[in-house]
Amino acid sequence: MKKGTKRNTSQEKVSNKNQPPRVKRTKPSKPQSEPEYFEDQRNLEDLWKETFSVGTEWDQLDMIYQFKWDFSNLENAFEEGGILHEKKVYLFGCTEPQLVMFKGESKVVGIPVVVAVVSPFPPSDKIGINSVQRESEEIIPMKQMKMDWVPYIPLEDRDSQVDRLKSHQIFILRCTQRRSALKNLKLDRLKKYEYCLPYFYQPFKEDELEQSTEVPIIYPAEPKPIFCEFDWELDELEEFTDKLIEEEELSEDQKDAFKEFVKEKVREAKKANREAREARKKAIADMSEETKAAFETMRFYKFYPVQSPDAPDVSDVKSPFINRYYGKAHEVL
Repeated sequence: MKKGTKRNTSQEKVSNKNQPPRVKRTKPSKPQSEPEYFEDQRNLEDLWKETFSVGTEWDQLDMIYQFKWDFSNLENAFEEGGILHEKKVYLFGCTEPQLVMFKGESKVVGIPVVVAVVSPFPPSDKIGINSVQRESEEIIPMKQMKMDWVPYIPLEDRDSQVDRLKSHQIFILRCTQRRSALKNLKLDRLKKYEYCLPYFYQPFKEDELEQSTEVPIIYPAEPKPIFCEFDWELDELEEFTDKLIEEEELSEDQKDAFKEFVKEKVREAKKANREAREARKKAIADMSEETKAAFETMRFYKFYPVQSPDAPDVSDVKSPFINRYYGKAHEVL
């Protein structure tokens, strides 16, 4: 058996020698693909996105990013020659629903806005909570709503350890409330986020409440409550009440109780105004000269997205008004 095996092997070798050499097939060369170019990320490109949009409904937050908003004006403000260059700045965001045109279509869009506060210290550690539905406003520590001022780290410094960075000049308002946990919140707590306004107290400026003589009235009448405003300087209570009865908003048998309710609300409002004036005077008296100077030089800048083909043009809807606490911006960009 072994000899037969050897003979067959040698015959195969002879047979292979007589065959013509194989022609090697050449593989078709792959067409060279065009080189891909990626646009370099700008150092402050995500600054506006990292800034929490206070008071925006949770289910509307994602809608902000349906357009490619351009906040290069905000980024440029931190460059040499810009209004925020080498200054300590605190940023918070908000949205302003406006009717705008985009690609020939008119629609209501929540326009993202960023407010920059130039200050040597945080403008406030509190949040105001107010709405038409709420009888009175609340001023609470922002940490109760899981908000705080945190340093913003530019992209080029992200690999550095935070505590090794020389100094922080940009701080942003951040909210750590996890959206995945919203379903576990009570409705009242959830709604509070929608009614939040960044709070600011300027002791050198008389507050609107100190000057106001109007009192919001929510009277628990039957069959439905009465919503109105009473001005203790302009309105006469007897006439005011009779008009409500005439309009069938209030029944005759509730007249005296309603008048007493309004009088009590007026007393409360006057007391609140008086206490606010006294608190403001005390705050100024206890303030250091350095802090006084800081308040007097504090500046507010309001940034809207600049015009771009990927987002609606908002140049016609810009407003200097920030909110009832901050008032108007010193400059709108």
